[in-house]
Amino acid sequence: MIDRRAAPYAALLLRVALGALFILHIYRKFFITGIDAWWDNLAHSGYPNVVMIYALAAEFSAAVALPLGLWTRWVSLLALPLIAGAAHFWLVRKGFWFSDAGGEFPLLWAAGLLVLALLGDGAFAVRWRRHAALGG
Repeated sequence: MIDRRAAPYAALLLRVALGALFILHIYRKFFITGIDAWWDNLAHSGYPNVVMIYALAAEFSAAVALPLGLWTRWVSLLALPLIAGAAHFWLVRKGFWFSDAGGEFPLLWAAGLLVLALLGDGAFAVRWRRHAALGG
């Protein structure tokens, strides 16, 4: 049975935690690793440019929208293939275990995104009303 009093706060906690991970990954790409090194590494691994563009768009969307609770379900679903792809990347190269730099953590992250897509915005989400945005 779902505890209807606690569920919105569970969604909030998951939303903020996943959003923080996306913020940290964007920060690392731009300020630690460098976007050029990240891009070149994926290109060298055989990924086309469209994959890197999608990865950046999905990470930026999730980094901004998830902590705020904007379009939580849609943004979670947008980021899900990215994280599933990262899990596949590491599973193929390193195996399953997180301690071996494998796919265990990205799989957990993907599960969290799927759960968040099912739960929705949760507590303290920014409410976007279409008619208010259109001036009516």
